[in-house]
Amino acid sequence: METIKIGIIGYGYWGPNLARNFYELPTSELIVIADQKEEQLQRAQSKYPQIKLVRDYKEVFAMGLDAVVVSTPPKTHFQIAKDCLLHGLNVLAEKPLTLESQQAEELIELADSKGLILMVGHTFRYNSAIHAMKKFIENKELGDVYYIDTARLNLGLFNRDSNVLWDLAPHDISILLYMLNQKPISVSAQGMPCVTPGVYDVAYINLIFPNNLTAYVHVSWLDPCKVRRVTIVGSKKMAVFNDMAIEGKIKIYDQGVDAPDYTNGFGEFQYSYRHGDITIPNIKFVEPLREECQDFINSIINHTEPNSSARSGLHVIKILEAAMHSIANGCTQQVIKW
Repeated sequence: METIKIGIIGYGYWGPNLARNFYELPTSELIVIADQKEEQLQRAQSKYPQIKLVRDYKEVFAMGLDAVVVSTPPKTHFQIAKDCLLHGLNVLAEKPLTLESQQAEELIELADSKGLILMVGHTFRYNSAIHAMKKFIENKELGDVYYIDTARLNLGLFNRDSNVLWDLAPHDISILLYMLNQKPISVSAQGMPCVTPGVYDVAYINLIFPNNLTAYVHVSWLDPCKVRRVTIVGSKKMAVFNDMAIEGKIKIYDQGVDAPDYTNGFGEFQYSYRHGDITIPNIKFVEPLREECQDFINSIINHTEPNSSARSGLHVIKILEAAMHSIANGCTQQVIKW
């Protein structure tokens, strides 16, 4: 069995989860962890005493690695990923891949020219509940999809170097792109800097997809309740994915409304409401991050494109850029240039 030698760059918020998975996977060997902060390296050493630790990520280039995982602040992703690709390393970068679409395109072109895998960490593309929701749409179990509503809310974590759109919205945008398997035509957005001037901590995004399908994304760092929810409203049924639920994360509602055929008599024109059963599908849960890490390894070994490819990450960035332009231009609808 081929084993891929891995290095982790960045051991802060998400790095420990990535290190754990690559350490435990039989097809990967965790060689080194890099972080500029000594306290983070001490955390890593207490967990993995046999792993090499460095403060400068460039030291990993001389360690015979096959791949690296970039789990540093988003503003550093472009330069670090570029350096690693130039040194012949496959790269998995946390979301967002970069903060500019032009930078993402440059990385994709570089990876392609060197025959390397470049992947972005859109973990929800590996979530079994999201896979089930995608099948409900594809199998027409919900009928024609009227609209999709997503909400990702909590109190914090505030970040002066970013905003809530770039922090939270990539999750839900990547979910929408994956479930619908198509790109939106246009986007409008509204953002509010409630706590820190110039930093949006609450935002609403409106995406228009082909066939007039609309999706709404609500993200907030300033909400008393932690919410992670995706709602699909169809002509036959409705589905809700509640990621905060301990059990029964997906519920299917056999509910809806049917408009009557047109008549001249007002009394005959009455809507028919349907209140059926609520069903909870039995979804086998596998840790999405484990699936993501395994997909990265498999893509390197088999020279195949991962589910969460860099191109899918580029699509998310272009949507976010258009949303930011919409906010700057009075919430106007922005056509996305693909």
